[in-house]
Amino acid sequence: MGSEGPKAVTIHVTGFKRFLGVSENPTEKIANNLKSYVEKRGLPSWLSLGSCTVLETAGEGAKSQLYQVLESSVAVSGDKNSNGTVVWLHLGVNSGAEKFAIERQAVNEAHFRCPDQLGWQPQILTDYISSPQRIPIVFDDGSILKAKETTCSTESIFKLLQNKGFNVVQSDDAGRFVCNYVYYHSLRFAEQKGHKSLFVHVPLFSKIDEDTQMQFVLSLLEAIAATC
Repeated sequence: MGSEGPKAVTIHVTGFKRFLGVSENPTEKIANNLKSYVEKRGLPSWLSLGSCTVLETAGEGAKSQLYQVLESSVAVSGDKNSNGTVVWLHLGVNSGAEKFAIERQAVNEAHFRCPDQLGWQPQILTDYISSPQRIPIVFDDGSILKAKETTCSTESIFKLLQNKGFNVVQSDDAGRFVCNYVYYHSLRFAEQKGHKSLFVHVPLFSKIDEDTQMQFVLSLLEAIAATC
C-alpha cells in the first residue's frame, strides 16, 4: 500500500463581541479578518478554514446562537468536511494577560462575576440550610467540579507555537465567565459529534499587536491541524 497523505482537517473559528470593560475585543477583529488573511498567506492543502463567527459575549441568552453555529458544521458536506476532522477553535480575550493561553479544559460551573452583555447572570441557589450553591452549566452533567478536557494535543500545539517564538502558555482555568461557559458547551457538543474543540485566550492588542496576533492564529491553525 502507498503512503497516505495528511488527514483533511477543517477548523471553524469563533470570536466574541465587546463586553463590559473591553471596548474593543481583539477576537472580534481576528474572526472578521481571518478569511482574507488566510487567503493572502495560504494554508496547507489538507487544511481548510471553515466558518468564522463573532458570538455575543453572553451565556444563556446566546446559547441558541452558539448551537446554530456548532450545528452548521454537521450540516456542511464536502470531501474535506465529511471524511476529515472537524475542529472548533474558540478565541477569547483575557484583558489582564500578556501571553496567549491554550485552555486545556472547561468546568461545569456557571458563575459570572457580573451580568453578561445580554444582562444575564447565573443565580446562586440556596439549599435548605441556606448555604449558597453555585449552579452547573449543564445540570444533567452533575457537579460544578466536573471538567471536560479537550481532545486536541495541547502539549504538541504548545511546543509548535513556542518553537515559532510566540509567547504562549498552557492553562487549566478558562475562568468562570462566558469563555468557560461557551467552551464547556462546545466540548460537550464535540464529544457527542466526534469533533474536537479548543479554546485559546489572547491578550489585548495593546499588549500584543494585531499583526502578531493574526500571525499567531494562522500558526495556531496549522499547529492544530498538524497534531490532529
